[in-house]
Amino acid sequence: MGMTLAEKILARALGCARVQPCDIVSLPVDTALSHENAALVINQFYEIYKGTGLEARVWDSEKIAIIFDHRVPAESAKTATNQKKVREFVKAQGITKFHDIRGDIGGICHQVLAESGYARPGYIVVGTDSHTTTHGAFGAFAWGVGATEMASIWALGKALNVEVPATIKIVVNGTFQDFVSPKDLILYIIKMLTAEGANFKALEFHGEAIRAMPMTGRMVLCNMAVEAGATVGLVSSDEETFRYLRETAGVYVPSPLLEADIDAAYERVLEIDISDLTFQVSGPHFVDAVQNIELVEGKAIHQIVIGSCTNGRIEDIAIVAEIIGGKKIVDSVRVLVFPASWKIYREAMEKGYLLTLAEAGAVIMNPGCGPCLGIHQGVLGDGEVVLSTTNRNFKGRMGNANSEVYLCSPAVAAASALTGVITNPKQKNTRRNE
Repeated sequence: MGMTLAEKILARALGCARVQPCDIVSLPVDTALSHENAALVINQFYEIYKGTGLEARVWDSEKIAIIFDHRVPAESAKTATNQKKVREFVKAQGITKFHDIRGDIGGICHQVLAESGYARPGYIVVGTDSHTTTHGAFGAFAWGVGATEMASIWALGKALNVEVPATIKIVVNGTFQDFVSPKDLILYIIKMLTAEGANFKALEFHGEAIRAMPMTGRMVLCNMAVEAGATVGLVSSDEETFRYLRETAGVYVPSPLLEADIDAAYERVLEIDISDLTFQVSGPHFVDAVQNIELVEGKAIHQIVIGSCTNGRIEDIAIVAEIIGGKKIVDSVRVLVFPASWKIYREAMEKGYLLTLAEAGAVIMNPGCGPCLGIHQGVLGDGEVVLSTTNRNFKGRMGNANSEVYLCSPAVAAASALTGVITNPKQKNTRRNE
């Protein structure tokens, strides 16, 4: 019997012939990611050494990545003080993969991690952020952990007591219709599985549609795998993986390809043909409250957020600029655009996308996570409705429990910005070449 991709990655990391679901293993870590919550990890890290007489040193200063993104620039004195604390720790420990609040190397942690080549096929990647699953798109076993567990990893270089997950195989074939995207696909999958349907499982994406999908689309799928409860989302590495790493991160990864065995055992197999897939909208209050757009068209909205670690890439901004270009955003809607990194920001600026959106009435924000979790830069008022390309819509998620959050693709967000209500991008005034 062969192994799934998750099993193969873990067996390779452990240097053993095979692992199987329910095995408990301790994994050597290739990349340990934190953002501002590194301040919490630091507290726990020093607790480990308290009373031992040992010097508190991280296991490998070149394998820890800290990227400020959730509260940038700092929105309070407390945040600023925590960021100062992290900077001092980084310097004292000699941590090399530090991305401060800068306009050259900064951005949302999951995008910066990808752009910098910190996640690669076969890597074990842990992060103090639940959307660390994003990096499964590179064929890495990547998942989120808490501050205490990360402190242990900083000290030992290993993730302890990890359960090998069973795997759900998702086979995706066909071709997307105009403007339909990987965001619509993952929302549709979450609707099929429900928010707990993949609890503690791996989601493994296969099929001709996945092979034809760019890395940025694969990252969307793996990013939101956690919204179905999955521990990890995974795509086998292939030439597209290597192209992205080479062209974007300047990293050359040698073959062979890392992929699941043809005779691997799966807990469940889902088959999806995206040829008939339409636009999906999720919400409010539950990510798996997903509907075809026809059932929510006409819903009035007050704010639109375009960006995040899910949909803040150049392809996303390009489609928004294409739909909105030459038109005006309606006065009743505020549109906030957050490129996922400063690299993407610069490219969008060079290609004229940001000017197009600003002239239409959008507000261009610095790369960051602020509105996604309701910290700053776009908190909602009582009774307001937001349409967002982000990944969560729990009650109060965007800063106000008395508001409603709907999730959608960049195309739906752009079309809706022109009307003030949830709108199908295939409406006449949003279609290509019209």
